[in-house]
Amino acid sequence: MTAGATMRTLFLHPPSYEGFDGGAGSRYQAKREIRSFWYPTWLAQPAALVASSKLVDAPAAGLSLEDVLPLANQYDLAVLHTSSPSFAGDLRVAEALKQENPSILLGLVGAKVAVEPEGSLLASEAVDFVAREEFDFTIAEIAEGRPLETVDGITYRHRDGQLASTPDRAILEDMDRLAYVTEVYRRDLRVEDYFIGYLKHPYVSLYTGRGCRSQCTFCLWPQTVGGHRYRTRSVEHVLGEMALIPRYFPQVREVFFDDDTFTDDRPRAEEIARGMGRLGLTWSCNAKANVPYETLKVMRDNGLRLLLVGYESGNQPILTNIKKGVKQERARQFTKDCHKLGITIHGTFIVGLPGETKETIEETIRFAKEINPHSLQVSIAAPYPGTALYRQALENGWLPEEGPELIDGRGVQIASLEYPHLTRTEMYDSVESFYKQFYFRAGKIAEMSAEMLRHPEMLRRRLREGAEFVSFLRKHKAPA
Repeated sequence: MTAGATMRTLFLHPPSYEGFDGGAGSRYQAKREIRSFWYPTWLAQPAALVASSKLVDAPAAGLSLEDVLPLANQYDLAVLHTSSPSFAGDLRVAEALKQENPSILLGLVGAKVAVEPEGSLLASEAVDFVAREEFDFTIAEIAEGRPLETVDGITYRHRDGQLASTPDRAILEDMDRLAYVTEVYRRDLRVEDYFIGYLKHPYVSLYTGRGCRSQCTFCLWPQTVGGHRYRTRSVEHVLGEMALIPRYFPQVREVFFDDDTFTDDRPRAEEIARGMGRLGLTWSCNAKANVPYETLKVMRDNGLRLLLVGYESGNQPILTNIKKGVKQERARQFTKDCHKLGITIHGTFIVGLPGETKETIEETIRFAKEINPHSLQVSIAAPYPGTALYRQALENGWLPEEGPELIDGRGVQIASLEYPHLTRTEMYDSVESFYKQFYFRAGKIAEMSAEMLRHPEMLRRRLREGAEFVSFLRKHKAPA
């Protein structure tokens, strides 16, 4: 590499199980009930800082290891995003790339390696370094050709095989230093490859900030990489990127702000909303179930279509146990306000959180039916390393001796925790029961049928998704 040149850098979301969304920006990396893929924004962010780079999202593009292996000889540096559930498979991809090109410098990024840097390196000699903390500028500096020992925020392997760590990287305060990820999306991705059941297709998602003030014990990113301060891009920076979307992606029908809780800063959310209204863009975002009516109305009046809301449980003691920070009655009122304003809600729920019983699961199902979000997702409590839930599970003996398994051999989430009063099988089976009780109601069927009659394109989409969902239920058998 000549002086001043940037390393040719491959940012790779590795091939995995068919339909596996290992780059999921929220809590769970898994194969979904309906084909779903989030954008690999955590990789796109550093890719936007490295001129001589390419981002390859193998799962979304349907690429196998054989498809991506020839890329090893085209690049000097490969950066792979990994997660706890996909780690073993991602290491196999790393080893294959290294075997194909022994001289390639190979690093891993993601929450898994941020909390277990030494163990991740020891797992395979193919890995030269892992990036801890936020890794955008870490990778940009490595791509500049800087010696690894001079780059903050990494744990790396010396030529003699010994491991070493550099000082922690200072947390990024000026979020406007980040480049627009839409430039990388346009350069390297097909927006049509990305599907989320509750978002219009095609859509674009990105972050306007990092971190979450909430203290939820199960939530992965704030406890491992993002932190609990909500650090944000300026309104001008966000709207500058938004203005590019109609020009870059005229086919896109919706923008999703994937911040852990976009509504944490309400005055800023309202200001961005007004800008989105001026741009004429339809948009959606994550929200906590405590946004006041006045803010909801401002957002609705300026293009907001849908809120992704983590209700988690219908049992108040469980919400207290997980430090959710929202009272059940407040969530009820918030939901009524959204219904009144015509804001669509996709609600997310979790079974198997601390304090769960067969009775509280039924209580949560009744709560979900009562507040009646337009759609929902049911997950099983996942004790990711680095979270308070994981530490709590270890202390209380809720995990098997061999450690937590998070997915099965197909990439589908399984029950990892087990309580004396609630077995893994009971938790696993409750997911199917939850979906059936919520969706197979006369009122819900009538609601969704009316939607399909009003919108012919929705009819085609719902028929496809319905077939995938029924197939999921048919195959959803309890683990041995």
